[in-house]
Amino acid sequence: MKTVLFAAAASALALAACTPATEPAPAPAPVPIDEAAPDGALDEAIAAPSILEIAAGNPDFSTLVAAVNAAGLTETLASEGPFTVFAPTNAAFAALPAGTLDELLLPENKDQLARIVGYHVVSGKVLSAAVPAASAGVATPSINGLDLSVRVEPDNAVKVNQATVTQADIEASNGVIHVVDAVLMPRMEE
Repeated sequence: MKTVLFAAAASALALAACTPATEPAPAPAPVPIDEAAPDGALDEAIAAPSILEIAAGNPDFSTLVAAVNAAGLTETLASEGPFTVFAPTNAAFAALPAGTLDELLLPENKDQLARIVGYHVVSGKVLSAAVPAASAGVATPSINGLDLSVRVEPDNAVKVNQATVTQADIEASNGVIHVVDAVLMPRMEE
């Protein structure tokens, strides 16, 4: 019986040696993780929002956005820029004398409103670190050609005319926003 078992085992080994070996299945090709996106696609996907998009997305700027729209400056603030915007909050607009904002938002006052809204915008991107000291006495022209006094006071407060910057350097794809605590009103003779 031992002989039969031995012969069977030997036969099995001989058959196994003659059978072609099966190759393991090929591993799946790895998925590339650093493949480049089409030109510009990635940039568009991660681009910062524009000044107007930031303002529209913040409920504290709803009055400013309404004023920009009524003044016809939407396209300007959505354009490439760059711009620096001194953005008054809703509270800053509420501090205007009673009825002033309602009067400015009337269609017949569009030019006056555009003058006021444009007075809050400067061409170029000016971060707070680049604002000159008050002692420099530098005038900063707004997009409508009226001069602003943008300066750093000795106490390190950033001021725009009489308004104080309460939050600086909100960067956008087309410039920067500095939140101010008052609406900037150009003098009538300007």
